Formats: sequence, C-alpha cells, structure tokens
Amino acid sequence: MSKGGKRGRPLSPEEKHLWQQVTRTLTPLPGRSLPADDTETPKAPPAPEPDEKPAIKRTQTSAAALRPPPSVPALAPLDRRMRQKVARGKTDIDARIDLHGMTQDRAFGQLRMFLANAQLHRMRLVLVITGKGGGQGKGEGVLRRMVPLWLERPEFRTMVIGFEQAHVGHGGAGALYVRIRRADRGGRR
Repeated sequence: MSKGGKRGRPLSPEEKHLWQQVTRTLTPLPGRSLPADDTETPKAPPAPEPDEKPAIKRTQTSAAALRPPPSVPALAPLDRRMRQKVARGKTDIDARIDLHGMTQDRAFGQLRMFLANAQLHRMRLVLVITGKGGGQGKGEGVLRRMVPLWLERPEFRTMVIGFEQAHVGHGGAGALYVRIRRADRGGRR
C-alpha cells in the first residue's frame, strides 16, 4: 500500500515484517535509495501455559505457500510449433489490445474485460500490446513490467493458458502473445 493510502487494507505486523525481509534483498536503481524502514518488527507470541494446547505453528512463507491453490490452472508457455506459426503468419491472432499510454488502473480493467470477451467468443490467441517504455530516459515501461504479473494472478489464470513475448514483427518486447483458455469443460483446453 502506498503512503498516500489510496486503497487497500493496512498491512498486519506479520506482513510488514515479511515486506521488510523482501526489501532487504533489493538493490536500488542508480541514484535512488530504498525507503526508510518505518515498520515495527512483530513481537513473538507468548509461550503457551503448560495446560493449554499449543497454537498451530506458523511457518515462514515459502515458494510452496505462494503457489496458487490447485483449483487455479497452471500457466504454460506457447509451444515451439505454435510460436513459429504465429511468427510466420500461418496462425492468426484473433484479437489485439493496445494498452500503452493507459494508467495502470485503466489498463488492468481493460485487459480483464478484453480477456473475458476473448474467452466468451472462443478466441485462441490474442496480442496484448504494452509498449516498451523507456520514453525520455524513464527506463522500462510500467505496463511492460506489470501485465505479465497480472496475467499470473488467479483471476486471469481462469482465462489464460499461457503467455510470452511476441515476435519482433508483432511488437517484440512491447507485446505479449496470450493463449486463451476455453470457458467450457471446466476451464480446461
């Protein structure tokens, strides 16, 4: 959550502690520094009384804990044959959306509606144009960085089989091929 407090809930002490651990592993960009550490370390829970049952032990967050529940389908990249067919123009791109120039909030909403519509209309492959960013020395574009993260979220995984960077003829690093999951048959393709 930003310090402006625009949306979301406040972080719990455990979440703040976890965030501290994550930020300690980061290296700031040249000329920038990490924000000041203004969160408190969570206190250890009191030891249980001898006649009390001990509480369920919490484990540190692991990669397994961060994986989506089994009900959310896993992502799979495009296979080599399909990539070649798309790059050579032998497989059609069913639709495309151009997000560059949009704010993150607007792009997120537009992407979600676009993918839901593509799934509804039984499209197989779409092109999502994020733009490359880098205008006026700003570095990598925000949408170029964020769209893949959004596509990995559970609400998108029910619509998306997989995605990967587009061929240079379709936008290269500023675009993604996205395979659409069929809505019928329990979301499986």
